Amino acid sequence: MLSPSQSGSALDGAHALAPDALNGTGLRIAIVSDAAPERNGVGAYYRDLAEHLKAIGARVDLISPRFRAGQWYGGLALPLPGDHTQRFVLPSLPLVMRRMGRLRPDVVIVPTPGPFGMVGMLLAKRRHARLVVGFHTHFERLAELNRDWLARSGISQAYLNACNRALFREGALVLANSEEMLDIARDIGAKRVGLMGTPIPKGFLDTPPKPLGPSVRRVLFAGRLAPEKNLGAVVEAAAALPDMQFQVAGDGPLRQWLLDEAERLPNLHYVGWVKRQQIMPLIDSTDVLVLPSTVESFGTIALEAMARSRLVVVSSDCGILSWEALQRGLFQIHANETLGETLARVRALDHAILQRKADIARDGARELSERNLRHWLRVLRGVDGDGADDVSI
Repeated sequence: MLSPSQSGSALDGAHALAPDALNGTGLRIAIVSDAAPERNGVGAYYRDLAEHLKAIGARVDLISPRFRAGQWYGGLALPLPGDHTQRFVLPSLPLVMRRMGRLRPDVVIVPTPGPFGMVGMLLAKRRHARLVVGFHTHFERLAELNRDWLARSGISQAYLNACNRALFREGALVLANSEEMLDIARDIGAKRVGLMGTPIPKGFLDTPPKPLGPSVRRVLFAGRLAPEKNLGAVVEAAAALPDMQFQVAGDGPLRQWLLDEAERLPNLHYVGWVKRQQIMPLIDSTDVLVLPSTVESFGTIALEAMARSRLVVVSSDCGILSWEALQRGLFQIHANETLGETLARVRALDHAILQRKADIARDGARELSERNLRHWLRVLRGVDGDGADDVSI
């Protein structure tokens, strides 16, 4: 199997598709996910992937819960332990079956081990469709960081591991977006695994980015307000750098704590939950995006900021660093540094160097996004090296 750092040259060789091969005509794909497109990175990943596949002629139906105007749709919504801003949605089985019946998919993609994912797995088997499993979240590490999850971790971990084992057993292929997640998938029982990149919304690449401002002053964190995101590092950086402006966008169990900190620090501003169509303007308005997470299988928001030619600072725990083509466009928080110290180091660099870094970031994001789409097509058409234990896309 290729590592992310090796994938650039090899994938551009024998396994790459010809430039005119970006054609999804004839493919019928159902994506059955427990992640609402509007609420987290996994949901955003498959919404963006569906958008790209439809643009090249594939028929795609994204079957998942939906969150609109403060309401959940798609089934019976139950509170998620440890995070009142999220829901555990039991799908409407007749609705899912009708949509699958209309599409008659050749391939079913299941990226979550929840109720939607289990229904997707069973219907794929019933319809003799190829099952591709996306493995995005290490729930055991999240449970260790979240007290409410930890109190229920015996039951929840048994359930999630049982569901993942079933998915991995039935799936033709399990895809993850970092080497660490591939190792975890193998430990759980995946027999055939591969690396996947991350799609970027078309508008992020099609719209010309704004050049960087003359100085690094505006800092953005965007994501779930949860323990694994290490928001304490953002607050500490705001306290250490009072001449810089920090914005935090998102929602989650740490919302009230963050509001209290924003009251204390005049340069820390909570902007609330941001609708998807507002993310690109928000990124464009900032100088640097930060992602100091302690658990982050990839870091989609970082890739989106790279696509907009922004400076991006990430922790060593972000899977995005596994990709050499992206690593060159990122700033990493060193082991002996705080986030504030990293930001001070970045802003001390010459503006021309920073702009070059931002340009490298955009080029890397575009390259990975296109290569990822080409190799998703190979996976969906079943020409990803059938018979091999490991594949890369």
